[in-house]
Amino acid sequence: MSTPDDEDAAYFLEAVTLEDEEDDGYEYKEVEVEEELEEDLEGEGADEDLEQALKTMKTKEVGATVIKEELPRAEISNRPEVLDDFIRNVLLKLGMNDTLDMFQREWYRLSGEGKLSELEIGSVPDIYVRNQQLSDQLKSMQSEIDSMQDLANAAKSTWDKFRKERDFHKMHHKRVVQEKEKLITDMKRLKAHYENYEPMLKMMRAKYETAMKEKMMMKLERDRLVAKVETIEEQLRQLEAAASKALEEPKPQLTRRGPKVAKLPEECVNPFLTQQVAEPQVERWGLSKTFQTHAAPLSAIATHPTRSIVATASDDCNWKLWNLPGGDLIMSGEGHADWLSSIAFAPSGTQLATGSADCSVKIWDFGTSRCMASLNEHTQAVWGVAYHDLTDSFLVSCSMDHTAKLWDLVATKCKHTMRGHVDSVNSICFQPYSNNICTGSGDKTVSLWDCRSGLCIQTFYGHKNSINSVSFALRGDTIASADADGIVRMWDVRMVAEVAAFTASQYPVNTTAFDPSGKWLAAGGDDGSIRIFDIETHEVRSTLVGHGDAVQCSAFDRKGKFLVSGGSDATMRMWC
Repeated sequence: MSTPDDEDAAYFLEAVTLEDEEDDGYEYKEVEVEEELEEDLEGEGADEDLEQALKTMKTKEVGATVIKEELPRAEISNRPEVLDDFIRNVLLKLGMNDTLDMFQREWYRLSGEGKLSELEIGSVPDIYVRNQQLSDQLKSMQSEIDSMQDLANAAKSTWDKFRKERDFHKMHHKRVVQEKEKLITDMKRLKAHYENYEPMLKMMRAKYETAMKEKMMMKLERDRLVAKVETIEEQLRQLEAAASKALEEPKPQLTRRGPKVAKLPEECVNPFLTQQVAEPQVERWGLSKTFQTHAAPLSAIATHPTRSIVATASDDCNWKLWNLPGGDLIMSGEGHADWLSSIAFAPSGTQLATGSADCSVKIWDFGTSRCMASLNEHTQAVWGVAYHDLTDSFLVSCSMDHTAKLWDLVATKCKHTMRGHVDSVNSICFQPYSNNICTGSGDKTVSLWDCRSGLCIQTFYGHKNSINSVSFALRGDTIASADADGIVRMWDVRMVAEVAAFTASQYPVNTTAFDPSGKWLAAGGDDGSIRIFDIETHEVRSTLVGHGDAVQCSAFDRKGKFLVSGGSDATMRMWC
C-alpha cells in the first residue's frame, strides 16, 4: 500500500512480481536466415521448375490472404470502476480520513483471509458516466430548445406581420369594393341621366340638318332666281327690241309651233385660254379630312361649280350632297334600282344628274328635292354622265351598250346616239365651252364627237388595254386618258397627236382629273393612292396616300384649293 502526497489522492493496491535475471545455463545458437532458406530449398527439391515455383508462391499468397481475413478485429470495451476504489474516492472526497484508514485495514484483512469474493463484491454501477451523458444530452437539448424558441419567436413575429398585412389588404379590398360599387352607382345614374339627353340630341341634330338643308336650298333657290331674273331681263330686252322692230316691219303670218326643244348653244371663246389661275402648291398637300359617307364603295364624285359642295354616288344606290370643309350632309336621294356609276352638277348648280347600272339616267332638282326626269333609252349599265358647260339643257351619257347619247333635257329625249365604239364606253366628258365630247372605251380608243351632227370627228389610238377614264383640261386643248395597265396618255387636240405617255401605277388607273390651272394631273387607281403629275415634265410631284382600298373617283374644286376623292373603302377624303 502506498500513501498519496496530499489529501485528494486516491488509495490503491498494486501487485508487482520481481524476477531475478539469472543465467539459466542454456546456450543459444545464432542461425543464419540464408542458410535456413537454402536448406528448405534443398529439402523441397532443387530441380523444381519455374512453373511449380510460381504455383507454390501463389498458394502461399492465397493462404496468407485467408489467414489475414480470419484475423479477429480488436474491440474496445469500457470496464466499470472497482468497488473499493469507488469507496476510497468517495471517502477521500468527503475528507473522512479516519474512516478511510479503518476501511483500508479491514478491507486488506478480509482480502488476506480470503473472505472477499469478486462475485459477491460486484462492480460499481456506471451511474456517474450515465449521469454525465445525460447531462450532456440535457445541455444539447436545452441548446436546441433555445434555438427552436428563437425560431418560434421569429415565426411569431412574421405571422403577426402577415396578419397585420392581411388585415390591411382586407380593409383595402373592402374600401375598393365600396368605391367600385359607388362608381357603378354613379355610372348608372349618369347613364340614366344622359339617356334623357339622347332624344334631345337627335332632335337638335335633325333640326340642324334641316336648317343646313334649308340654308343650302335658299342659296340654290336664290341662284336659280337670279339666273331666272337675268333670263327674264334678257328676254324682256329681246322682246322690246323685237317689238320695236315689229312696228317697223310688216306683221308676219302666224305658223303653228311644234314641240318645245332645246337648241345647242353657240360655241364661244374659252375664257381659260387667257385667264391666269393660281397654281396650287400640291407638293405640300396631304390628307386633311376623312368622311364616312356611304355604306358601300363610292363610285363617282363631283364638285359644285360655284360653292364648296360635293356630290357623291355609291354602290348603295344613293347619292348625297356634302358641305365642305365641315362635311355636313345637305341632301340625299334614292330612286335607282341598282348601283350608281356617275354623277355630275349642272352649270347653274341647281340640278344633278346620276347614271346607274339600272340602265337609266336621272335628273334631280334641288329646289323641289325630287327626280324631275328619268332617261331610260340605254340597254345596259350607264358608266358616265356630263353636262354641257354653257347650259343645263344638254347632257351626255355613255354606257356598256357601246354607245354615247346626247340628251335634250327640255324635251327629255335623246337628241343623238353616237355609235362607233366596239366595246363598252367607260368614260365621257365635254370639251370645255364647245359642242364636242370625248369618250374612252374598252376597245382601247379615245374618240372626239360633234354633238351637232352626232358623228365622230377624231379617234386616238395608242392604248394597249381598256380605257377607264378620260378628262379635258379647262383650256380645252389637252386630253388625259388612263387604262387598266396603269398607263396615262396625253393627247393634243390641236395637233391631233399623242404628246406624252407615262406609267402612273403598276395597277389599273380608275380616275384622272386636271386642276383649274392645267398645271397638274391627278391619277388614282387600285393601289389606293393618288399621284399628282406635272403636265410639262410628266414627273410625280406628290403622292397622296390614305385610302384603305382602290381609289375610284377624284375631282378638283373650281378654284383649285383642294382635291376630293372617293374609294372602295366607302370614304371620301379631302386633300389640301
